[in-house]
Amino acid sequence: MALKEKLMDDLKEAMKEKDTVRKNAVQTTRAAILQIEKDSRTALDEQGVIEVIAKEVKKRRDVLPDYEKSGRQTLIDELTREIEILLAYLPKQLSDEEIDAIVQEAIAATGAASMKDMGKVMAALIPKTKGVADGKTVNETVKKYLS
Repeated sequence: MALKEKLMDDLKEAMKEKDTVRKNAVQTTRAAILQIEKDSRTALDEQGVIEVIAKEVKKRRDVLPDYEKSGRQTLIDELTREIEILLAYLPKQLSDEEIDAIVQEAIAATGAASMKDMGKVMAALIPKTKGVADGKTVNETVKKYLS
């Protein structure tokens, strides 16, 4: 089943079950997908849909610290649940050890020796980690090895 179809089915199911958190997570993700499709006037393939879902997860993770600072526990719980729901649609995420191995391999392949070479390393890593690892985590790992 295509990912867009699965999102639609899950949206219908969440509406039937009156699961508002799940409904909102799926609905905003579908809206983001549809907006990109309208803007580009093309239908997104599976990889494109995965990228949109990853962006939606990133948005929620970026907002989470603000909610934690304000002490809004109900919003924190909802946001955490939305992240978990959306992660279920993504391919299995790489562990920290796997990211470490890929970063070390990319550093060796590019011959990077200092922070000046970070762009080369990231250019080699992005195709390998897109959709399966958080870009911020990859970036921090590269910085750790190059500094």
